[in-house]
Amino acid sequence: MNRYLVLAMRRASFDTDVVPLHQQFLEDLRARGRLELSGPFGDKSGGAYLLLADDLAQAQTIAHRDPAHTSGGWDITLYEWAAR
Repeated sequence: MNRYLVLAMRRASFDTDVVPLHQQFLEDLRARGRLELSGPFGDKSGGAYLLLADDLAQAQTIAHRDPAHTSGGWDITLYEWAAR
């Protein structure tokens, strides 16, 4: 599997009620062995997570199911990350 860095940056209109749904989504990914790391940024502007997927298309499909994305409250950007 490849690693994908997912940046989730809050928009001004983000809904705080979505945060627990986003956190549960991440926990579900972790339980399925698809998540290595996750966490918010200290300035509360958003956060990032390290997603494991076969390819970019699969990573995008997974990340676009994130309530942070489906709610429209965050901008989601993915990067394939060749970290070691």
